[in-house]
Amino acid sequence: MIIIGLDPGLGTTGWGVVAKQGSRLTHIANGQIRTDTKASLAERLVHLDRELTDVILTHAPDAGAVEEVFVNSNPQSTLKLGQARGICLLALARTGMPVAEYATRLVKKALVGTGAAEKTQIQMMLKVLLPGVKLAGADAADALAVAITHANMMRG
Repeated sequence: MIIIGLDPGLGTTGWGVVAKQGSRLTHIANGQIRTDTKASLAERLVHLDRELTDVILTHAPDAGAVEEVFVNSNPQSTLKLGQARGICLLALARTGMPVAEYATRLVKKALVGTGAAEKTQIQMMLKVLLPGVKLAGADAADALAVAITHANMMRG
């Protein structure tokens, strides 16, 4: 089974793809989609959708998972993050694949053992779980963590 994880963001959305065979996980690919901060919101969302669709078509995942929105003190930032997250959910759901959502703290706890884990701890654990992985960046690492969390939460 191929699983894609997404870490949504308007500026940068991370994606990570893993294969699950029994209890074994294998890294397939990871990357980051960046949008132009000078473009309009609508143009940025269209760009995100196009790039995500390309990733999905390239890797043909069977299931997807998206990190839930982290609410911060700036309502405008939270709203933009929510819109990018909506594009992520739509891009996965339009293929008909099942889509799960995971809170950031749950992803951290699933990978590192504590919901308060730092990004560096997640990246170190990814290198243990996926030997030889080359991370495209912090957002790609977070997306791989979401994919692994989903892989471990699935039955079978």
